[in-house]
Amino acid sequence: MRKVLLVEPVIVIYAFASFLTAPLIQQYIYQRLWEEASNSSLIENNNTTYCERNKSNPTYIKQKEVQEKASLFLMQLDLTGAVPSILVAIVLVADGDRHGRKKSLVLPSVGAFISNAFLGAFSYFSLSLSIFFAVVFFGSLFGSMATFLGGAFAFIADLCNEEKQKTIRIAVVDLIFGLVSGLAGLTSGYFIRGLGFPWTFVVASLLHFINIFYITFWLEDTVRVPEFQQHALVSCTEGLKETFSGVYMLFKTSTYKKRTLIIVLLFTFMMYFFTLIGGSSLFTLYELDEPLCWNELYIGYGAAAFTSVSLTSFLGIYFFSHCLRDIYIVFIGIFSYIGGMVMAAFAKTTLLMFLMRVPSLLCFMPIPVLRSMMSKVVLTSEQGAMFACIACLEVMTAAISLTVFNSLYAATVAWFPGFSFLLSAGLCIIPLGILCWLMCTRWHEEDLASLVYEEQSSEESIES
Repeated sequence: MRKVLLVEPVIVIYAFASFLTAPLIQQYIYQRLWEEASNSSLIENNNTTYCERNKSNPTYIKQKEVQEKASLFLMQLDLTGAVPSILVAIVLVADGDRHGRKKSLVLPSVGAFISNAFLGAFSYFSLSLSIFFAVVFFGSLFGSMATFLGGAFAFIADLCNEEKQKTIRIAVVDLIFGLVSGLAGLTSGYFIRGLGFPWTFVVASLLHFINIFYITFWLEDTVRVPEFQQHALVSCTEGLKETFSGVYMLFKTSTYKKRTLIIVLLFTFMMYFFTLIGGSSLFTLYELDEPLCWNELYIGYGAAAFTSVSLTSFLGIYFFSHCLRDIYIVFIGIFSYIGGMVMAAFAKTTLLMFLMRVPSLLCFMPIPVLRSMMSKVVLTSEQGAMFACIACLEVMTAAISLTVFNSLYAATVAWFPGFSFLLSAGLCIIPLGILCWLMCTRWHEEDLASLVYEEQSSEESIES
C-alpha cells in the first residue's frame, strides 16, 4: 500500500473526536451532579435544560452549589491525567527525532479510542462518577493531547524548508484545531439530543479507530529509521536515557544566548497559554448559569462561534507575516484576547456573550507564532526535543491553569462570575512585559537565523 506524508487528516479526525468529547464530559458531569443534589432531572419536558433565574428560590442556591461542585470536579479530573501525559509526551515526542514520529500520533489515538469506549459504557449504565478518574488516568498513559500535539507539530516542522513556510504551516494546524473544535462544539448539542451521551462517546471512539487505521497503514513517517536500528534490541533503561538526553542536550549544548532565548520564549508561551486556557475553559459553566441559562444547543453555537476566531487568527498571521515581525503579531493577538475577556466578564445577555468574540478575533495568533519562533531557534535534529518541551509545558500549564481558574470560579461564582475573566485579561501583562524586554534587547529574527546558521555550520564541520 502506497503511503503519503499528509498528516492533516489525522489532525482533523483526532481534533474533532477530542473536542466533541470535551463539552460532552462537562455537561454529563453537570447533569449527574444536579440529579444527585436535587433528586430531579435537569431536562424538562420540552427537552430543554432547567435553569433557575429567581435568586430568592431555594433551587437557585442549589444551582450555585452544583456549579461549584462541577467546577471542582472538572479541576480534579484534569489534574488526574496531567502528570502521566507529561511524562509520556517527553518520552515519545523527543524519541521521534531518532525513531520516527508515528508513535506519538498513534498511541494517543489508541488511548482515546479505549477511553471513549469505556465512557460510553459508563454513561449507559450510569456508573459512579469516581470511575471517571480511572478512565482519564488510563487514557493519559498513552500520551493524550500533549503527545499528539507534540508529534503533529514536529511532523509538520520536518516537512518545512523555509522559515516563513514553517510559520504558515504551524498556523494551519492551529487553524484546523480551531475550525474543527467549532464544528465539534456546534454538533455536540445535536449529538446529545439525537443519540444521548453513551452513543456520542461511541461515535468519538469510532473516529479514533479510523485514525489508528490511517496512521498505521497510510501515513509515511518523516524520520527515516535505518534497517539495523529497527531490529536492534535496546534495554528500557538505555532507551529512556537516550530519549531524555535529547531534551537535556537541547539546553546543555546550546550557546548562552540561544539557551536564554529558548527559556524566555517558553515562559512567554506558558504565561499566555495559562491565561487563554484558564479563561476560555469557564465558558460552558458560565453559560449554563444565570442570567444566560443556555441549553446544550446554545452552548454548541457558542463553541462554534470560536470557529470564526480561529479563521480570522489564521488570516491575521498570513497577512501580518508579510509585513510584520513575529513579535508584533504576538502583541496584536494578546491585546485582542484582553478585549474579549473584559467584554465577557460583563456579558449578561446572549447577544453580548456572542459579540465578545468580535474583539477576540485575533486572540489565537500568539500560540502558533510563538511555536514557530521557538522552532526557528533550534536545529532540524532538535525539532522533536523542542516540541516535546512545548507539549509537556502545554499540559502542565493547562493543568495548573484549570486548577487555578476552576477553584477561583467556584469561590467567586456567587458574587461575581465574571471575575475570572478579568483576572485572565489582567495576567496578560506578564507576557506583554516579557515581549517588551525582548524588543528592548533587540533579539530579533535575524539573530535567531544567525544562531541556527552558526550551529549548522559547526555541525557540518565536525561531521566532515
